[in-house]
Amino acid sequence: MGQGLWRVARNQQLQQQYSEQCFLQRDRERGRRAGPPLAETLQQRRTPQCQVPGTDISHLLRVRKGKEEQGFIDLEMLPPELSITILSYLNATDLCLASCVWQDLGNDEYLWQGLCKSTWGHCSIYNRRLPSGFSYRKLYMELDEGSLTFNANPQEGISYFMSRGILVDHPKEIAKFIFYTRMLNWKMLRIYLDERRDVLDELVTLHNFSNQFLPNALRDFFRHIHAPEERGEYLETLITKFSHRFCACNPALVQDVGLSPDAVYVLCYSLILLSIDLTSPHVKNKMSKREFIRNTRRAAQNISEDFVGHLYDNIYLIGHVAA
Repeated sequence: MGQGLWRVARNQQLQQQYSEQCFLQRDRERGRRAGPPLAETLQQRRTPQCQVPGTDISHLLRVRKGKEEQGFIDLEMLPPELSITILSYLNATDLCLASCVWQDLGNDEYLWQGLCKSTWGHCSIYNRRLPSGFSYRKLYMELDEGSLTFNANPQEGISYFMSRGILVDHPKEIAKFIFYTRMLNWKMLRIYLDERRDVLDELVTLHNFSNQFLPNALRDFFRHIHAPEERGEYLETLITKFSHRFCACNPALVQDVGLSPDAVYVLCYSLILLSIDLTSPHVKNKMSKREFIRNTRRAAQNISEDFVGHLYDNIYLIGHVAA
């Protein structure tokens, strides 16, 4: 929105300058000199019919002193609401640079609060009564420092957040912080969740798989909780928890199709193996749809062939469930 306003204002200025140049050139070709009538005409063309002082951007562009000052106008000349909207498109680094020029605007608490909540969607400190003199800019720096610490050592990172009062030492609060944050390294996150199964349990319950097709739900699950590279106890735990959560979110599908946590568990493994088979360049003889249906129904006999066939089509068209 902010960039669009600048383009509109700049285009209006360029169009007015081009029109004035064409008008003057046509007048010179006719042998006339631009006298008072021409000046009055240009003045009328420059003056908007409805002008509210302090809110017309094109007017602010025209009242600058000379051509050497052509370019973007000073944000302090704009209404505060518009200036804040423009600066809201900056990241933390650019906003710090902007605060060197416009200290009051660049240090606005609403801007830094928006940066904090857009990057770290949930923190325990958001729901507290903030003390006087609290700074969201300082909080952003602490959140960034804690995320970097977590990506080096997960336990130290969580301890850092708790020592600063950013997080409460409770599995549900930690799970919400992880679920709504995209700054954490997935490898370190996998190590942490493997050690903190109580946090993993809370993290699984934050997923809502209602009315989702099974492969799409599994992709969404592995997008937040990355699957290990090798099969083992941790992967089995993830699939078990996913299976129970998927059935809990889709009771109608469980009743109509005949799904159960055990059946979903078998289907998830079948989807993972099929994903590897269809996407791996090392597998030359790809599994056919008929083979997949036959192999899957041997382990899950209550599932219809049509449902298993749709699972194959989804992997074939969309790709790996754990990519």
